Amino acid sequence: MEYNNQISMLKMVFLMLIMMLGSQLNSDYYKESCPTLFYVVRRVLRRAVAREPRMGASLLRLFFHDCFVNGCDGSILLDDTPSFLGEKTAGPSNNSVRGFEVIDKIKSTVESLCPGIVSCADLLAIAARDSVLLLGGPGWSVKLGRRDSTTANFAAANSGVIPSPISTLSNLINRFEAQGLSTRDMVALSGAHTIGKAKCSTFRNRIYNESNINPSFAMSRRERCPAANGSGDTKVADLDIRSPKMFDHSYYKQLLGNKGLLTSDQVLFNNGATDSLVVTYSHSIRAFYRDFARAMVKMGDISPLTGSNGQIRNNCRRPN
Repeated sequence: MEYNNQISMLKMVFLMLIMMLGSQLNSDYYKESCPTLFYVVRRVLRRAVAREPRMGASLLRLFFHDCFVNGCDGSILLDDTPSFLGEKTAGPSNNSVRGFEVIDKIKSTVESLCPGIVSCADLLAIAARDSVLLLGGPGWSVKLGRRDSTTANFAAANSGVIPSPISTLSNLINRFEAQGLSTRDMVALSGAHTIGKAKCSTFRNRIYNESNINPSFAMSRRERCPAANGSGDTKVADLDIRSPKMFDHSYYKQLLGNKGLLTSDQVLFNNGATDSLVVTYSHSIRAFYRDFARAMVKMGDISPLTGSNGQIRNNCRRPN
């Protein structure tokens, strides 16, 4: 009992720390120092997403990978250097996360107008929000004022803090809880899979070996994903087969029919604790949008660098 109480106290302290750090951020942070910031980011993103709608999903995922490894500090954007290995080549991200060139373009454009003012971590947060908006999803007020890390953490990125595509429900709940995010937050954020694609290697086992899958859906996915490991590994499929280029709630409707592409998708609706939330979001896009926006703000509050910590990088790919 005493041990459990100690664990509970530690969790409370951790959550309070996240709230304190997050409270130092505010949406008007650049109102005076870079008043055209939001317009500039939106303009670059609109072109990128119009050229490739999948890019919206990629930038949203980039923000998620950044925040889950040592907080939202822009460390995912750093290339390898002689002194450290970046996070780009860690298992969950290697040949998987993308969108770095779009962030580079946003950064160079912002730097030309407001040099040395806006952090890469904040640009990534804005890009994630605008990506959702441009694909028809909800908006939210992005809190700003993060600073950039001067190093990356390859080991942390490889430690399992980022849930894998074969995660169990308990693993998902625990991984999100460790970041101060509730089960409701986790189910809402999983709805980001209403856009984007996944590689064959991440869903091969599900479509060939799992039983809680719609047979015709599995057959259709097998057409582009051969059973043999190493064959067609990089071929991709839409995570949402109904409306893959729209940020809506059809992802949850898919789960009700056992058409989740990833194991970690379908576990959300598999006679478990999150079934009722999936049903709620499948019926109410308003409820999904509300909870997704709230969860994105909470995720953006994870361990930001503020004050004199970190730096404002001139180039998002390397420390100053």
